[in-house]
Amino acid sequence: MSGKARPRLGRALRSMLDLGPLVLFFATYEFFGIFAATGIFMAAVLAALGIGYAIERRVSPMPVFTAILVLIFGGLTLYLKNDVFIKMKPTVLYALFGAILLGGLGFNRLFIKYVFAHAFQLTDDGWRQLTWRWGIFFFALAVLNEIVWRNFSTDSWVIFKVWIIIPLIFLFALTQSAFVLKHQLPGTGQKS
Repeated sequence: MSGKARPRLGRALRSMLDLGPLVLFFATYEFFGIFAATGIFMAAVLAALGIGYAIERRVSPMPVFTAILVLIFGGLTLYLKNDVFIKMKPTVLYALFGAILLGGLGFNRLFIKYVFAHAFQLTDDGWRQLTWRWGIFFFALAVLNEIVWRNFSTDSWVIFKVWIIIPLIFLFALTQSAFVLKHQLPGTGQKS
């Protein structure tokens, strides 16, 4: 190893940077509506990226990709005064994550490994199976978001986005714990 190790975000700060923009979106929506919430969400996502970069001196591809979609779909929402675009953003995001993960398998690329390799080391078969699981899960979230935003009110969609989708993602990740432990490389444990 050469040079100094990059500082890493603590779990609490990482969670705040990941979930903070969504919490601000929800709180702003409650008091000022979808358009103000969209503007705050866009600014908060950029601020979270900036804070993460200031601490770690790097940014992960997933948050950057998410921020780009938030800015595109949020910008369309505000410019056209049409909330359909911000409601479509999760569908596009989840479908693209699913397509990248499952499409990568077709080229023998385990993109999920880049996301989780800092947390655990798995066998190649374990990474492949985890990729299938997350890819299918992301496609299911995309379909679920489409069903909700197309058939329910904006109030219902916001509640769904904040109070259903986020817990579903955490719950799904938690259900993968036994699988991850089963497929860890011998002699490796979970890193802190």
